[in-house]
Amino acid sequence: MTLPASDRLPGTPAMGITPLAALGDAELLSVAVWRPLSVAAGLLERLEGAAGVVVASPVELVAAGLPARRASALAGACELTRRALSAPPADRWVIRRPADLAERLVPGMGLLEREELRVAILNTKNAVTALLTVYIGSLAGSSVRVGEVFREAVRRNGAAVVVAHNHPSGDPTPSSEDLRITEELASAGRLLDIALLDHLVIARDRWVSLRSLGVL
Repeated sequence: MTLPASDRLPGTPAMGITPLAALGDAELLSVAVWRPLSVAAGLLERLEGAAGVVVASPVELVAAGLPARRASALAGACELTRRALSAPPADRWVIRRPADLAERLVPGMGLLEREELRVAILNTKNAVTALLTVYIGSLAGSSVRVGEVFREAVRRNGAAVVVAHNHPSGDPTPSSEDLRITEELASAGRLLDIALLDHLVIARDRWVSLRSLGVL
């Protein structure tokens, strides 16, 4: 049976449902927020594309023209997606090289507009047992407390940690503050007998390993 246009999802044909991968950005957003294609296209324009949409807060989405309920639903779905992208897999996730962690974190952290510091806790076989967000906001100055970074690793009997934070600027080049924090964390790890294996700096589509740069 052919559904009338008023009963169909935006972006879907009269018969069946188009695979989502076949839709353009505006069509996909139209389906997600249940609004006409013109509204979705306007949102993309005002928020500077799909990348801007997925990091926008509910307040920003409302300001761009979405009703509050749709804005909250879309922002919630985007946040859930980011968490899923950076969550450890169900089976043991072994870190053998910096890319094993960095490439999983880039999709979820690379588009963030605020800095976040995350800690991956590893066991004696370098398998990730937990991935936790420790800080949200500026990491400058004395905001990062060593105890907070290692707290869960101590509680969970972790053997090692890898820390990662993002640069919203899109440039993953480590700052002098990044180097200072890394030195402090490495020293604390030695005292706690929990090795700091690496410190990753994540940007939009790039990342840097401080260990690879010889800092650790």
